[in-house]
Amino acid sequence: GQGCGEVDPIDIGAAGGTGAHEDWVPDNFAHDPHAGLAMIACGENVARRFAISTAEQHDMVLRRYAQYQDACANDRAFLRRFMSLPFEVPDRRLRHIESTLDGDEGITPTTEPGLARLRPVLAGGSITYGGQTHPADGNAGIILTTPAAAAAFSADARIGVRLLGFGQARAEPGFMPLAAVPAAQVAMARAGIGIADLAAVKTHNPFVVNDIVLLRETGLDPERLNNYGCSLVWGHPQGPTGLRTIIELIEELVLRGGGYGLFTGCAAGDVGMAVALRVG
Repeated sequence: GQGCGEVDPIDIGAAGGTGAHEDWVPDNFAHDPHAGLAMIACGENVARRFAISTAEQHDMVLRRYAQYQDACANDRAFLRRFMSLPFEVPDRRLRHIESTLDGDEGITPTTEPGLARLRPVLAGGSITYGGQTHPADGNAGIILTTPAAAAAFSADARIGVRLLGFGQARAEPGFMPLAAVPAAQVAMARAGIGIADLAAVKTHNPFVVNDIVLLRETGLDPERLNNYGCSLVWGHPQGPTGLRTIIELIEELVLRGGGYGLFTGCAAGDVGMAVALRVG
């Protein structure tokens, strides 16, 4: 109409026609509104500051994929602890089943020769496609309730899960992966525990440099970090990323017979968020 100025382009192939739109996942990956950088540029800033080479990153990547294979062993026994598998996927009108999921999809097979063929994404950088996560889709749920109600809902009322402390932090602009470290320290301080008390730690690691820096800065035992997989491997489905990781942390602690656990991760805006909890 008159006086409306320019109009957005229309996709005439879409149902009803749709205007130009935002896609929150790749848009934020490409241009963090806080630092004004692509996420990978933030990762490269941290890699340069800590002198983390491509070779060191790839060694850690191979470790992460080996850990995920443990989750897939015995017909995905670990994943079946919190996933309903096989999962039937209906069409968008819920009229018929389009496909069946037997587990995570979109996992990239990763080998040492395969990683060696990759070159850094940015000129003069160190991070390859193998050293970062990928956009994914997914969902997760968890119930926060009273101890009595939790016992009633639980398949094993002897297993108690308690949230002990939360932490948030912000790194300097353009150094997003660093934010997970102070966030973890805040969560542990509020829970009254230290790094030596942790039986298991899980991270949201959009870049494998996240984990390398966390290990260097905290002195955490590498054998306690990201057993059974992490978002570097199975992707980054935005909101559910941390929740699935916390669920995996709880399940690992149950298998260990209980103990203290920590989740920590970073996000757009150079922020970090962490949760300390106890099982048993």
